Amino acid sequence: MEARSVDAIPRGKEWQYEPKWDGFRCLLSRAGSSIDLRSKSGEGLARYFPEIVAAAQKLRADGFTLDGEIVVPLGKAFSFDALLQRIHPAASRVKKLSEATPALYLVFDLLATAREKHLANEPLGKRRLALEAFAKANLRGSTFRLSPATMSYVTAKKWLAQAGGGSDGVIAKRVDLSYQAGNRDGMQKIKEFRSADCVVGGFRYATNKLSGRKVVGSLLLGLYDDAGLLHHVGFTSAIKAEEKPALTDRLEALIGEPGFSGSAPGGPSRWSTDRSAKWCPLKPELVIEVCYDHFSGERFRHGTSILRWRPDKAPRQCSFEQLKQKVADPMKLLKQK
Repeated sequence: MEARSVDAIPRGKEWQYEPKWDGFRCLLSRAGSSIDLRSKSGEGLARYFPEIVAAAQKLRADGFTLDGEIVVPLGKAFSFDALLQRIHPAASRVKKLSEATPALYLVFDLLATAREKHLANEPLGKRRLALEAFAKANLRGSTFRLSPATMSYVTAKKWLAQAGGGSDGVIAKRVDLSYQAGNRDGMQKIKEFRSADCVVGGFRYATNKLSGRKVVGSLLLGLYDDAGLLHHVGFTSAIKAEEKPALTDRLEALIGEPGFSGSAPGGPSRWSTDRSAKWCPLKPELVIEVCYDHFSGERFRHGTSILRWRPDKAPRQCSFEQLKQKVADPMKLLKQK
């Protein structure tokens, strides 16, 4: 069951609202002692989260299928970086991480039990009641948490306004529909987009040339900390093709060390290529306003889009301070009744 992106929270008695968690979507199934964790793309996840497998084997119920999200708590937030580190080929590394930063499984749907093998065919309203009863009887301990749900539009708006720290929006689901596997008819997702003024601390050339010349492919964004250090916080590649030649000329005239005086774009990793590690540092003179949906771990979680250049802004005004917001504590959200 997938979600359709929309601009506003839908209203009506047919909608149930839930926090949108920033983790790995996962179907968890148990048949006797056999546990299967399956990603949205159909890939197996069990080997990367042995602590969830072990916890699932200890539950009282020995036959069920759950829909939920895998997250890794770190401090008062959920860390997507810590989650990504689990996708590692070495079992010893995965085991060490599972002990140092154990994951949680946040449950928001029940698709089958030993008695009701076709619960997914029932409307969400009935499935939610069954899930709450299942959770009360089985989901005790520290690994499984029941994700909150509400029929209140006001509560959903509050969750959206406080998105951050592991919750990056709101999910709206039709209570009158069965589990809509493979389509987006029964679920919508709403994110709160925000803007930030950033220093362009560097850039990367595009892979392909334009009219025979190298042109910019992406801008590397930076923010200043309280000590005056410029840290790399993300990128934007939403540059119109017709603007790239002139922008490249402008950027090349500003090439100079160090670009970022704090944290800088890293070298090659298991997620990057050799090309993605190559970048040109710039003198910190250009300021750009970008639109983003989520900021955590001192960087933008996804790519950003360009709103406008800000020649009226001094680079030193581009600080982390502008991104501070009151966000919901994800662990407190999970404790709501």
